[in-house]
Amino acid sequence: MAFDVNGVPREVTLDNRTTLLDTLREHLGLTGAKKGCDHGQCGSCTVLLDGRRVKSCLLLAVTLDGRSVVTVEGLADGEELSPLQAAFIAHDAFQCGYCTPGQLCSARGMLDEVERGWPSAVTEDLTAAPDLTDAEIRERMAGNLCRCAAYPHIVAAVRETAAAR
Repeated sequence: MAFDVNGVPREVTLDNRTTLLDTLREHLGLTGAKKGCDHGQCGSCTVLLDGRRVKSCLLLAVTLDGRSVVTVEGLADGEELSPLQAAFIAHDAFQCGYCTPGQLCSARGMLDEVERGWPSAVTEDLTAAPDLTDAEIRERMAGNLCRCAAYPHIVAAVRETAAAR
């Protein structure tokens, strides 16, 4: 199968039961996405597929031929961190760091959803552009768990990044 990973065309030969997460980690050496629960419940394996957030542990890689995947390794511009990554550092939005790659990819996808005007379950006015309140951020990031409870710092980092856009 052939697909783009972080803007680079990749070809891999896989068993048809191999997940995207295992493909990234074991076949491509991209270990940013973490294997947490392996059931799509924790979000530590979140990556962007064609710009949308997905849990890579739930997707069979063979179904992604011709698609585009961005992992946490692809968020930076070379050695320069993205504004979101810099905000995570500035706000200490991680502690053990295990969930951080999934949190970053989810936040990047979530900010893009807001920019496109997509509402969430807590959006009050469905006809207006979403207002990125703390409640909106928490709702939109709810699929990503942090066992260290760095949630207030994650919300602050996402809020700062959104304000700078």
